[in-house]
Amino acid sequence: MPAALLPWAYVRQITEAGGAPVLLPPSAVAVPDVLDRVDGLLLSGGPDVDPARYGAERDPATQPARVERDQAELTALACAQRRGIPVLAICRGMQVLAVSRGGSLHQHLPSHAPRVPGRYETTQVRISPGTRLAEALGESAALSCAHHQGVDELGTGLTATAWAEDGTIEAVEDPDHPFLLGVQSHPEENPDTAALFAAFVQAATATRAAESSDSHRGI
Repeated sequence: MPAALLPWAYVRQITEAGGAPVLLPPSAVAVPDVLDRVDGLLLSGGPDVDPARYGAERDPATQPARVERDQAELTALACAQRRGIPVLAICRGMQVLAVSRGGSLHQHLPSHAPRVPGRYETTQVRISPGTRLAEALGESAALSCAHHQGVDELGTGLTATAWAEDGTIEAVEDPDHPFLLGVQSHPEENPDTAALFAAFVQAATATRAAESSDSHRGI
């Protein structure tokens, strides 16, 4: 039976950071109304983005397209960025973010694919100082990864802020956005990266407070 599901680790991390998670339906029609009512957007991991979205031929290793989910998440990103609310994009989410800005993906990175399907593996990551990711995790971190694709061309306005030892981009940020951060790893699976979710929820709380203040002033 078709279902819209979210791994419990995302719910746990957001809840423990003080947030109230709401599952966004993978429906481009429903997304704008929901995005008007929330304080932040988290894009989770999942299947490969359709290569047609970035003008590429499908690699044999690329999974079948999930057209509805791609469209829903691209719509959600557009809504979130228009409102200026915080965005945390995880694994597939970071790839969707890059594609939304006109970037492209490496469709298959064999050296990064899990040796055991569904098993997360540790990747040592170098993080650029002075970035939001460095503020949360420091300038070096061991992160939990499970992916076989990655960002190739960044897309407009995005800056690479973390790299694996082989140069693969492990995080991106938009320095002109109050909080827009993408990570290739799965921080929801690692208790040592809880500070990233705390930063995201804190940014969402600040956005809500600012919008409430503007509303009271009649802005």
